[in-house]
Amino acid sequence: MSEAAYLAGLVAAGAGALLGAALPARHRVPGAALASAVACLAALLGAGQVLASGRPFALRLAEVLPLTGAELSLDPLGALFVAATAVVGLAVSCYSVGYGAHAPAGRATTATLPAFLATVLLVPAAASVATFMVAWELMALTSLLALLADHRRRAEARDAAQWYAAMTHAGAAAILLGLVLLAAHAGGQGFTEIAAHRGRLSSPIASVVFVLTLLGFASKAGAVPLHVWLPRAHPEAPSPVSALMSGAMVNLGVYGILLVGEDLLGGGPLWWWLLVAALGVSSAFFGALHAAASTDAKRLLAYSTVDNVGLVLLGVGSAGALAAGGERAVAGLVLLAALFHLLNHSLFKGCLFLGAGAVQHAAGTRDLDRLGGLARRMPATAVLFGIGALAISALPGLNGFASEWLLLEGLLHGFASRSAVTEAALLAGVATLAITGGLTATAFVKALGVGFLGQPRTEGAREAKEVPPSMLAGMALLAAGCVALGVAPGVVLPGLERAVSSGLAGGAPRAARPGLGLALASWRGAVQPALVVSGLLAGIVLAWGALRLAPRPAELRRPRHAEAWGCGRESQTARMEITATSFSEPLQRVFADVLRPDHDLEVTHAAESRYFPEAISFHQRVDDAIERVVYRPVISAVARWGRVARRVPNGSVHRYLAFGFAALVLVLVVLA
Repeated sequence: MSEAAYLAGLVAAGAGALLGAALPARHRVPGAALASAVACLAALLGAGQVLASGRPFALRLAEVLPLTGAELSLDPLGALFVAATAVVGLAVSCYSVGYGAHAPAGRATTATLPAFLATVLLVPAAASVATFMVAWELMALTSLLALLADHRRRAEARDAAQWYAAMTHAGAAAILLGLVLLAAHAGGQGFTEIAAHRGRLSSPIASVVFVLTLLGFASKAGAVPLHVWLPRAHPEAPSPVSALMSGAMVNLGVYGILLVGEDLLGGGPLWWWLLVAALGVSSAFFGALHAAASTDAKRLLAYSTVDNVGLVLLGVGSAGALAAGGERAVAGLVLLAALFHLLNHSLFKGCLFLGAGAVQHAAGTRDLDRLGGLARRMPATAVLFGIGALAISALPGLNGFASEWLLLEGLLHGFASRSAVTEAALLAGVATLAITGGLTATAFVKALGVGFLGQPRTEGAREAKEVPPSMLAGMALLAAGCVALGVAPGVVLPGLERAVSSGLAGGAPRAARPGLGLALASWRGAVQPALVVSGLLAGIVLAWGALRLAPRPAELRRPRHAEAWGCGRESQTARMEITATSFSEPLQRVFADVLRPDHDLEVTHAAESRYFPEAISFHQRVDDAIERVVYRPVISAVARWGRVARRVPNGSVHRYLAFGFAALVLVLVVLA
């Protein structure tokens, strides 16, 4: 039953791509969206059955791929990633109906989104090297085409697509090389066969395979320093594509690390997982810092993805390090927290990207400095975006708090490890959780307060109107998930524990007790978010009732009207309010050595006297330091070599023959 539902989902997603390409303009987007929604529901049903029962399924489709055939197998770990993709895809499918109505898309653009969805659903079920690489490359191709939807009108979209294409194909090359090397030493390309013969691998070969695949998968996950494509691609992609990329596609980088490191290689030495944890720490801090400094709403969300994927990698690396030291119970708890946070990230980041797209659709900009006052003009969007912002800031009662609390508990209980190096890594993880928590709260107080509160700063923000109901329904679905998993996180823990047992080599004992809340199985530690939320609501109701019933002087009973945040002034204008740039200024001063912001101040003096300024213009830009220091010099060097190389093919037959002769001599020398 589970395999039939999963295959039906893949077929429905493919049908959505065909409908998007074949239907007339009026029915194109609704038809593709309906097929995509059916695909997500069917895939969610199949993945849910695997997670509920713990029984995987396997299929072989000999007619699909020449020579090798297609091998599919969905275990609980892969089912978790399919389920996260299906939930985000369902919300995106609903949202795209209203999103595409105001700007009818072409056939290719409409067909690309369901095709992209199909490939993301396919990757976690690939069970051989050939099937996995075909699905991975199809995912890269369809996501690149989706990113290029607006390339004719925006040069930034073309530039982002070039960065994404280069990084994703370099990563795919590393993954292919590692998997081929692994298959060659295992004597077969099926994942089951590779796992059964991993004892044949020598330690150096296994380490080379792990490092190669780690580089490839980390680039897809957006881990620092391989993240440079992500803050370029996510802001330029259409918002449904951004939500699917951030809420589903980057998850597969984490899946690939677990697949190779735990399933195919069987765990490995301690330094492998310390390397993964180091990537997580650097990604979490770097992403949170740049998110707090960004004024572009979608760029802020993109860097926040780097931050949260970093927290997941921190959990995966810490779990692997603890398992390598024999601490399997704590390792299972930390990996459970990491996978739970990955699922939660899919929900609140998908909601936030869809909310940012709604703001851009209504106000015509995503620059926070040019927004303001949207809460009154777009109340439903403001509430839904606010739920996502509070969830990612780990407010108690929402899902971000539940997974971060669980991760913190796991890291703290890991201090009983017998390895000093592992304890140091766990200490760095705890510090990272604390620092990034504050930075994330700063970033989303800025996004919510500057973007939605106060007064509008531009005409576009002043004339903004609420988005269509279908767009609100897509955001509401994900926001409801944030609330549900925040109030009753225990409902998903049994399925997550089956995913942990499938993803951690050798399995792991139960880490949490059953129930609606969070209660650790082998340690002291529990929290009941439902009770916390109930207490807060009861306190609010009691306070409101006390204020209503308490006697008040006559002058306080008369209604008074005043400007919000007026500070006693007679009137308040948008020029008196704080902007996103000024909100981030103190933080940029503190971390100036890391961010290195560029400032441009231009003062125009009055014609009568140079002592009286007529206008002052201030511009500030925070570039990605790693891109500036690492990637741009490499690109410049390659460009210089390219200019030199263009002089070589000058049309001379003698020169070409000389090149061929030199190559032949080199081959003979090497073979000799």
